[in-house]
Amino acid sequence: MSTPLDAKLPPPIVMLAACAAIGWVAYAYPETRIAFAFSTPIGIALIALGFALDLRPAIQFLRARTTLNPLRPAASAALVTDGIYRFTRNPMYLGQTLVSLGVWCVWSSVYGLIALPLQVAFLTLFQILPEERALSAKFGAEYDAYRSRVRRWL
Repeated sequence: MSTPLDAKLPPPIVMLAACAAIGWVAYAYPETRIAFAFSTPIGIALIALGFALDLRPAIQFLRARTTLNPLRPAASAALVTDGIYRFTRNPMYLGQTLVSLGVWCVWSSVYGLIALPLQVAFLTLFQILPEERALSAKFGAEYDAYRSRVRRWL
């Protein structure tokens, strides 16, 4: 079922909104921050891992000569199923979620944590599901077989 928000908001903007919300809540409500050992280094490591998970799939897309534009999944010229795509169908969105988790670790606001499931839900409902419909329509049985053997997130 299609909605007006389907593939309309670039996923990096969703990530930036989640990160901004996490930072704003921590700043506006400092009493909600919790301290835990090594939260900043853990957060920085998660941010770096998240950006790496964004970069590698982008390189795979460029090598396959297919679109990187998440707003036009039907424009895909090739179905990328190797490399990191053997383990997750959405490594870029997973990477962006890890960036947000890393930002949360740095700020450590209990209330800011709500941004993470909201980000995942928004990406799943308004980006991933429409992409899956478009890729299934474009690549048919090949995509359906891939989808049956590789998980959406992890």
